[in-house]
Amino acid sequence: MKVIVVGAGVIGCAVACELAARGAQVEVVDPRPIAAGATHASAGMLAPYSEGHHDGLLTLGLASLSRYDAFIERLRRDSNVPFEYERTGTLQVAIGPAESAQLEAVASEYQAKGIACEWLDTPAMRDAAPLLSQDATAALLLPVQGYVDATGMTRALAAAAQRRGARFTAERVLSVADGPSAVSVTTPEGAIEGDALVLAAGSWSAAVAGITTWPPPVKPIRGQLLHLRAASRISSRILWSSQCYIVPWHNGTTLVGATVEDVGFDERPTVEGVHRLLAAAQALLPPIAVAAFEEVRVGLRPKTPDELPIIGASSTMRRVFHATGHYRNGILLTPLTAELIADLVLDEREPPELTLTSPLRFGL
Repeated sequence: MKVIVVGAGVIGCAVACELAARGAQVEVVDPRPIAAGATHASAGMLAPYSEGHHDGLLTLGLASLSRYDAFIERLRRDSNVPFEYERTGTLQVAIGPAESAQLEAVASEYQAKGIACEWLDTPAMRDAAPLLSQDATAALLLPVQGYVDATGMTRALAAAAQRRGARFTAERVLSVADGPSAVSVTTPEGAIEGDALVLAAGSWSAAVAGITTWPPPVKPIRGQLLHLRAASRISSRILWSSQCYIVPWHNGTTLVGATVEDVGFDERPTVEGVHRLLAAAQALLPPIAVAAFEEVRVGLRPKTPDELPIIGASSTMRRVFHATGHYRNGILLTPLTAELIADLVLDEREPPELTLTSPLRFGL
C-alpha cells in the first residue's frame, strides 16, 4: 500500500515512520523542512497531568505517555540519531499562600486517585530546587512526567522512515482528489497518487484544498518559546509556574515558554511576548537572568474547538485520514497518534481511543 502523508512535523514524521515500519510505501509532502513549524517551537514536555485540562485529553495523554519509553528505544535503534529524552518529573511551583493552598488541594486529589505525586512544603521544595525564587512557597512533584528534544526526535523519525524507503517531497499541496481507485494530490510539480492519504498538516490542515466540503476546524494559536543557554544545567527537573515553564537540558540549553496568542497565521516574534516570558522566568528562577539568549522560536499550534485532536478516517472521503489538531500536546500524543493511524490505515482496526478523536464530531 502507498500512503501519502501531508505534513512533515512531528505527527507527520511519526505516522510516516510507523507506516513504513509496517511495510507501507510512504511519501511525505510538505513545502517546509522537517520539523520547521510548530514542532520547532515546542519545548517537548511530556506532562499529561499538567496539560490534561479535561478527562478526554488526560486519557489520551496517559495512553501515549505509557508508550514513550519503548517508542524512544526503538526510534534510537532504528534511526541512529541522538536526541535528549528524560523522565525525571516536573515541579509545579506555587508562589504565595493562595497558590500553595490550590496546589495542595490538587495534590490531595491526585493522592486520593492513586496518582504518583509528592507534595513539597517550603523546606522540601528548597532541597529539590535550591535556585527557585524566594517567593516560591511550595511545589508538587509529578515524577512520571518529563521531556524530549522535539526537533531532534522528529529528525530521528524522518531518518528512520527514510531508512525504510519513505520519500520526502518539498512541495505544496494544491488540491486533493479522492478517486474510485486512488487518492491523488496535486503539487506545483505534478500529481502524486496513493492508496490512502493522511492529513497531518497542523494549523495548515484547513488550507489543503479539496480535503472536505467543510475544512477541518483547526485554528492557529501562536506560541513563542525562548531558547536560552546557561553555563550548566539550571535545574534537574522541569519547572512550572502559573506564568511560564522552564525545561532544562543537560547541556545548558534552557527552554522557556510559552505564549498563547490568537493572531491568525502571524509567525512573527514580538517584544511583548519575549519580555513577558523573560520576566516570568526570572520571577520563578532568578539565576536564569545570566543565561545567554540564543533565539526566539515561534510556532502555530493547531487548536480544535474542544482542544482534542482530530484522528481517524474521514466520513466524506474514504481514502483520507486525519491526524491533526493536537494543539499544545502534539509531542506528548505522538506515539499514540502514529499507532492509531497505522492500525486504521493498514489493518482497518479501530482502537477505543478513536472514539475521543473521531473526525465525525466535526462532520468531517
